[in-house]
Amino acid sequence: MSILAVGTVAFDSIDTPFGSADRVLGGSASYLTLAARHFCEDVRLVGVVGGDFPDEYRRTLADGGVDLEGLEVEEDGETFFWHGEYHYDMNERDTLDTQLNVLASFEPDLPGSYLDSDIVCLGNLEPGIQRDVLDQVDDPEFVMADTMNYWIENTPDSLRTTLSQVDCFVINDAEARELADEPNLVRAASLIRDMGPETLIIKKGEHGALLFTDHSVFSAPAYPLDDIQDPTGAGDAFAGGLAGHLYQSGGLDPEALRRGVIYGSVMASFVVQRYGPDKLLDLTRTDITERARSFRELAAIPTLVPLDKQLA
Repeated sequence: MSILAVGTVAFDSIDTPFGSADRVLGGSASYLTLAARHFCEDVRLVGVVGGDFPDEYRRTLADGGVDLEGLEVEEDGETFFWHGEYHYDMNERDTLDTQLNVLASFEPDLPGSYLDSDIVCLGNLEPGIQRDVLDQVDDPEFVMADTMNYWIENTPDSLRTTLSQVDCFVINDAEARELADEPNLVRAASLIRDMGPETLIIKKGEHGALLFTDHSVFSAPAYPLDDIQDPTGAGDAFAGGLAGHLYQSGGLDPEALRRGVIYGSVMASFVVQRYGPDKLLDLTRTDITERARSFRELAAIPTLVPLDKQLA
């Protein structure tokens, strides 16, 4: 099996109350693939960069085990750039600058070797581009998609068309409320699932994540950390961990999805500990397994004694 991720490959400049980083490797496809490759040996990236994209960053992705045949290079163009500022509440950030550059005219043309991809992850891009990728892949087994408030507000009809073609939709709580026009997350989840995706995951930052399927709701905690440097890319690493676990488990049943949410949360918890995707580069399987066990202990509920026996 294989995992295909389409999204941005970018330069990110990040300011936080605790420090800053300038033009580090970023983008949804970068974080997603670098997280997924810990679970899957065949991880494929589709994206576009300009002639200013350094060989060092290309080597970072390639040495990390990411197949870059689908990474287009526009030699005369400039790479997508994002500059954001976080506040003491790391769930809140301000976008200071966004330069689409080569992304503005991106029309993905998948290599022939990518057309048999089993799990397709549609990173945060214009919904029409997401569908262009789906149209080229031969009957994928599982399709995940992400979006952002910009597409919710500016291309709502196109987004709904894309949602009708995906199996799993991953967004944050603010986006879920905006898309459904409903403040209650449980009701919002029902409305969004009616748009097409059978599985919905709502990320809540430091408050964990919610998984909604046909007959159940699963709540996963966030890992408590005493040192958070940069939340950028955590959501994409979450998607990479989820896709990677589903690949490794070989199943898409409810239990596999629940475990996938935990492994997604594990990968996100590592990302926020450094600027950019650096933490994903030196992880071992032991690191991932041990933190997953910590998540299990964190969420363990003790055996409950019936109330009538407590009062006896």
